[in-house]
Amino acid sequence: MTLSLIMSAIWAIAATIVACLPMRFQYRPGLMLLLIAPILIGWVGYDYGWWVSVLALLGFVSMFRNPLRYLWRLVLKKEQEELP
Repeated sequence: MTLSLIMSAIWAIAATIVACLPMRFQYRPGLMLLLIAPILIGWVGYDYGWWVSVLALLGFVSMFRNPLRYLWRLVLKKEQEELP
């Protein structure tokens, strides 16, 4: 097992622990996990190939679907405000 898979497993455990926290304590660690995830997904993809990276991305989107949905709506709202 490579270091990228070990770090990804630790990330998944940390994300599960953060999800068990009360909502007001989830923001900082959740944001860190959200920022670290693309780096880990790229690292796993580099070590094992693009198809493993796609599986990791699907797992990430599944775990962070609500924050990603919020960010997506925020981006779309800003785009609509910029239109004349």
